[in-house]
Amino acid sequence: MEIEGPKCTSGYGKPPWIFKGRALYQLHLVKAQTARAFIPKEFKLVEAFGYTLGGFFLASYEDSPAGVFDELVVIAGIVWNPPTSCAWAARVLVNSDQACDHGRKHVGLPSQVARFSKRITAVQGQPKGKFNGFLSMMGLGATLCSPKNSMDVQVSEMEGPSATDICNIQIATHVPTLKFDKWRGPAIKLSLPSFSGHTEQIPNILKYSCHIECRVRAVEPAKVLGPSIAPKGNTEQALEHHNCQSVNSESEEWIENGRNLSISVMLSKPIIALEFNCLKMRVEAPIVVSDCSESPLKFA
Repeated sequence: MEIEGPKCTSGYGKPPWIFKGRALYQLHLVKAQTARAFIPKEFKLVEAFGYTLGGFFLASYEDSPAGVFDELVVIAGIVWNPPTSCAWAARVLVNSDQACDHGRKHVGLPSQVARFSKRITAVQGQPKGKFNGFLSMMGLGATLCSPKNSMDVQVSEMEGPSATDICNIQIATHVPTLKFDKWRGPAIKLSLPSFSGHTEQIPNILKYSCHIECRVRAVEPAKVLGPSIAPKGNTEQALEHHNCQSVNSESEEWIENGRNLSISVMLSKPIIALEFNCLKMRVEAPIVVSDCSESPLKFA
């Protein structure tokens, strides 16, 4: 079964902006060298032993200012902002022109229009593995059972009529064995502060917060596969030859490298995955925290 995300052209209105749906928040160990390519030099990257904490946020919204749409936020890493830390998005992919335009012009996000193709397939039940055993020790294993279905989400970035494959995300889905509310996990509230900006549309650095109410449970990390055709160029060599603060924003070579580096973040090692059900996310209007007179980045 294949599902194509719908388009919508509704307006956003005044903040805060409310989004409802479900999401997968997966944290990865990302090479610090890769993350620094996206992060302005004003910020100190939170890192240890050459790695930072990045990953992705894959959401399916059933209600939002832009209607129904899908979103993949590639998180390059975490930057220090005393007394806490904030995430920095390397790329934001959405299957809504309205959401893309809003992200670029009002939130300072590196948003791109994308196609999300979803395929659900049945798989055989699997025996309880080490992952579930570890969760049982934490008191969470009882909420999981053997996977019965698998969803493949193919994400392709759109450039006019053409599409460039970014990744394929394979998510194991589960069926409840206990009461439904318990299976979905406990109800929680959290805030995810993030930095944005330093783009062609918004050269200043912005800060905004996403306040989340949801039910959360730990799940098996999704398996991420790269594009079927290997990305052009060598991203490691690109890091050696380019300083992201001085690159011409119109450089086609660096635009391609920026996409490839985002794919590298997606393909990095996962460490934990959280499923957000009954998600209600309130996004506050961003505020300017720093003027930036240097040339903005453009990975689009």
